[in-house]
Amino acid sequence: MARYGRLDLLCLDELGYVQIDPRGAELLFQIITEREERASVAIATNLPFSEWGTVFPDPRLVAAIVDRVTFNAHIIETGTKSYRLRTSRTTTRTKRGT
Repeated sequence: MARYGRLDLLCLDELGYVQIDPRGAELLFQIITEREERASVAIATNLPFSEWGTVFPDPRLVAAIVDRVTFNAHIIETGTKSYRLRTSRTTTRTKRGT
């Protein structure tokens, strides 16, 4: 816990890709709470907040986590297009053309 609390920036990539078990969700909540208003957290996910209940097992915990990560946050929505998929398609077309 202390290790993640000391970082200048904590990056959580692909949040929502896999479900988080109850203990893992509690630990993540504690880490986010520890960092609240003291250090930055960057979260990348393809899920809207309304679907975070599919990742975290407890609806009250979901509400608490969303509350903390959105307070004083900069939320950047990049759209639904996948950069990786777009790059792969461009690379595939280029290879076929050569």
